[in-house]
Amino acid sequence: MRFVTSFRFIHAADLHLGSPLSGLMLKDRQMAERFAAAGRAAFSALIEYALAEKVDFLVIAGDVYDGAWKDNHIGLFFNREIARLSRAGIPVYFLRGNHDAESIVTRTIAMPEGVHEFSTRKPQTFVLDDLKVALHGQGFAERVAADNLALSYPAALPGHFNIGVLHTSLSGRPPHAVYAPCSVADLAARGYDYWALGHVHAFEAVSTDPPVIYPGNLQGRNIRETGPKGVVLVTVEDDRPRYERIMLDCARFETVDVPLDPEMADGAIPAAIEAALLPFAETADERPVALRVTLSGRHPAAERIKAARSQWRDDVQAACHRIHAELWLEKLVIDVDTTDAEAPAAETELMVDIDALVRDIASGQTLAVEDMIAEIGRKLPGGAAPGEPLLGAGEQELLAEARDILRARLAGEG
Repeated sequence: MRFVTSFRFIHAADLHLGSPLSGLMLKDRQMAERFAAAGRAAFSALIEYALAEKVDFLVIAGDVYDGAWKDNHIGLFFNREIARLSRAGIPVYFLRGNHDAESIVTRTIAMPEGVHEFSTRKPQTFVLDDLKVALHGQGFAERVAADNLALSYPAALPGHFNIGVLHTSLSGRPPHAVYAPCSVADLAARGYDYWALGHVHAFEAVSTDPPVIYPGNLQGRNIRETGPKGVVLVTVEDDRPRYERIMLDCARFETVDVPLDPEMADGAIPAAIEAALLPFAETADERPVALRVTLSGRHPAAERIKAARSQWRDDVQAACHRIHAELWLEKLVIDVDTTDAEAPAAETELMVDIDALVRDIASGQTLAVEDMIAEIGRKLPGGAAPGEPLLGAGEQELLAEARDILRARLAGEG
């Protein structure tokens, strides 16, 4: 045994404080604002948890901030919360990632005593003599970090529990961009006892010997960041680390698919939706959950459903609330094809005229449609997530929906 102390620490990463709400189009503005505040609320919950558990220290592996500060507001918030740990004698060790690289976040707020930032020029080691712990890390000076930083980390300090802290994509973690690329073998070669990684927003235990862990981000920010979010609590006893996930997110994003069967009666569809939503009642607990519900499959009523999309959206939201007051519909996706029995007669003159009309709009009025979408998007509480259309659908999808509505209404009048 190299050391005899036992201790606990929290490994967090990717706080993205200051990140704007994105891709959430709730009709309830108060709930939208609650989601918008979830990132800061989750960080406050992290501080509360660290204090309650009396952990020995906190490690944050990059991206404390989401980007450059417009003013000092977000820096003051971080300072206020982290000072609570400082007053309790719990030190904090953090480094800069690609979102809060030294060249990006240039404003500064003096940090409390006991809050330590790793150098961005070269690897730096902090030693906790009483615990026989050595922490090694290097932050990003620039947003782009193409070099393998791990290769320059120092060898393990004998007689200590060595922790490597690094913001990295490893050998690649799509859809995340490549930063500080390295292999698990590169990390293992340093001889450390635990690697505290950041950058990937989903929890992943990359390796167990030694533990190489991504805790994921602290708070999901859009529908691409689904499921439970939080930190990792690491307990070291008898020279062995063990870890457990601690969920601290204050709002959550989830997706659910409701497959429709061609033999399903129209009246059975709402019951199928509620059955698919039921498992999320337990997930919600005291936190709001934004659900993206997709209706899929084939059904004779496909076009009628698409034509009544707005009503179905309200009906699904009502179903969410019947199950749990904190379930909210983020978006209803109707990906249902009609069955052959009720397929539209696309070859008829009437249907061809509708298709031609839609094509004319798409080809001749694209800029006008884009301008209208942008104008509506500016009035929504929150923007689009990266890669997400402002209205949850692109102009082609919206025009296709208009075509389906026309077909359904004309068929109803026929």
